[in-house]
Amino acid sequence: MFFGRSWNDWIAQYSSSHQNAANRFFHTVGIPMILLSVLLLPAAFFMAGFWRVSLGLFVIGWIFQFVGHAFEGKRPEFLHDWRFLLVGARWWLAKVRGRA
Repeated sequence: MFFGRSWNDWIAQYSSSHQNAANRFFHTVGIPMILLSVLLLPAAFFMAGFWRVSLGLFVIGWIFQFVGHAFEGKRPEFLHDWRFLLVGARWWLAKVRGRA
């Protein structure tokens, strides 16, 4: 459960806004780039210049998200409800597992 709804409900709603094949592709690539950038961020404090790698992945990942939505013709779900920022990662995991 997540904010009173099952993960399946959240992912189903997220999936309904991600039907276009190009959008799904850009999200399949962009979401892990964003997640990886956040995971690598602590290394930037210990490795000179490494922040550029993290920032680059983050920016490119978000560009992929918005390019995908341009193909879809719909605004990103998180603009309607911020919780979809967290649902995207679960959608990606479900998609990789063949469940979305």
